[in-house]
Amino acid sequence: MKVLQILPELNSGGVERGTLELAGYLVEHGHESVVISNGGSMVEALEAAGARHIQMPVHHKSPKALLQVRALRRVLAAERPSILHLRSRLPAWIGYLARKRMDRDLQPVLVSTVHGFNSVNAYSRIMTMAERVIAVSGCIREHVLQHYPGCPGENIHVIPRGVDPEIYNPDHQPDDHWRSKWEEDFPELQGRKLVTLPGRITRLKGHEDLFDIMGKLPAEFHGVVAGGTHPRKQSYLKELQSRLSEMNLGKRVTFIGQRRDMREVLAESSIVVSLSQSPESFGRTTLEALSLGTPVIGYHHGGVGEILRSCFPEGRVQKGDLGRVVQLIHDFAENVPPIQAPGDFTLDRMLSSTLSLYLGAV
Repeated sequence: MKVLQILPELNSGGVERGTLELAGYLVEHGHESVVISNGGSMVEALEAAGARHIQMPVHHKSPKALLQVRALRRVLAAERPSILHLRSRLPAWIGYLARKRMDRDLQPVLVSTVHGFNSVNAYSRIMTMAERVIAVSGCIREHVLQHYPGCPGENIHVIPRGVDPEIYNPDHQPDDHWRSKWEEDFPELQGRKLVTLPGRITRLKGHEDLFDIMGKLPAEFHGVVAGGTHPRKQSYLKELQSRLSEMNLGKRVTFIGQRRDMREVLAESSIVVSLSQSPESFGRTTLEALSLGTPVIGYHHGGVGEILRSCFPEGRVQKGDLGRVVQLIHDFAENVPPIQAPGDFTLDRMLSSTLSLYLGAV
């Protein structure tokens, strides 16, 4: 079987990482794996895993991108894939239109993955128009059913994202070199119980809630914000820093920026919080933290709520109940209830379920 995945680019991100993981898994199981994108930093790793990469400008969010339809149709005719897996909306439209005008006996089976709560409109509908639609969580499946009644329920398959238990497990500890650099970079964190909020700097991630929580905690707790700031969000970052000063919390919360060592940061944390103001489609960092043995307190909605319900129900809190979050931080600092993670949310289960879906479709 030959599988062709298409997405905008192969740089950092959950969609990109999942594409790379699946590409390598297919090769390991004797299948041919091809990825089309505009390229990026992950291409080298993709090719090292035995997959092939075809570079095409399928990333421009403009009508000009549709000029790639004919070029992609030629690629599909030459490659003859069994599966065309659509990973993102613009490339999905290009793939859908390219396949549509092919001879029926040459058309690959269309599979799509709905990775998030995309805006509800005709543009987003493309992700529900495949013959097999993968939803990354139960709440995403409900979102599709609610807003796209033209997508039959039997076509939607919930395949949650997953982690590798060999990489994310309670026995993992940051090594001495990492810890030495951590202490050098952030001396104010030493000897403190770290309350970490992972996520990029946007209004949706709940940084203001974290500040209010830190204002109710004693000085032994220190807030950590782990996430990058897009150039367009610099004004919001300054707004957050001003608010910290107004609350006299400037020395109680540290912004550590975008990190490539999030596994170590999560393992070093005493508690991780998920305070997203809108539901997350899945919540990978919640699962990663729990799998490392770090308790997570999160608002009980979206994918994070599903993970907590399955792996750590004690960490569920109704959105906005900051008093309950503060109480649980105190409780978990003294005693952490058993964490059943990753449970069913494993990388192998995600990959094997996807392969089974492919095999059942061709």
